[in-house]
Amino acid sequence: MFKDLVLKNRSYRRFYQHETVDLCTIKELIDLARLSASAGNLQPLKYIISNESSKNEIIFKTLGWAGYLKDWDGPSEGEKPSAYIVVLNDLSLSKNPSIDIGISAQSILLGSIEKNLGGCLLANINKNELRNALNIDANYEIVLVIALGKPKEQVLIDQINLSTDVKYWRDEKTVHHVPKRDLQEIILE
Repeated sequence: MFKDLVLKNRSYRRFYQHETVDLCTIKELIDLARLSASAGNLQPLKYIISNESSKNEIIFKTLGWAGYLKDWDGPSEGEKPSAYIVVLNDLSLSKNPSIDIGISAQSILLGSIEKNLGGCLLANINKNELRNALNIDANYEIVLVIALGKPKEQVLIDQINLSTDVKYWRDEKTVHHVPKRDLQEIILE
């Protein structure tokens, strides 16, 4: 059921690093993005794929992982993603990729859940460092990095109440909690 995919689609930040994601699987996920809607049907997004440990490490070093978890610098060795997709906007096709970024990223993440994988969208990127490290042409704007792998953490949805806020957090057992607003609160009548 589609709702099950949505409920399992959390921002996973710790993975079984040595469980690889093969290139065929990554290409299948990007194909879901390719087949998704695109504003004006411009299809300006391009993708750089990585599932090799040396290239993964280069990408990893350019990323910030969890703004609300101030005492955590990101996944430790053995818990890093086993694959990445760097999402680029082709500036010769569009100066503003509009909603395409979210649509394509959601398609990739939902597809990853269907394949018993998980991911995390990362926008905290040292773009200059990543551009130089991967030799990305100036005609491409780095817009997002998607980390992929087999999740090594449990992520729970909590309901926001008056005494909580929107910040995600981890408990003493490192279970990741994500507060969500109540449906009644977000539907305005």
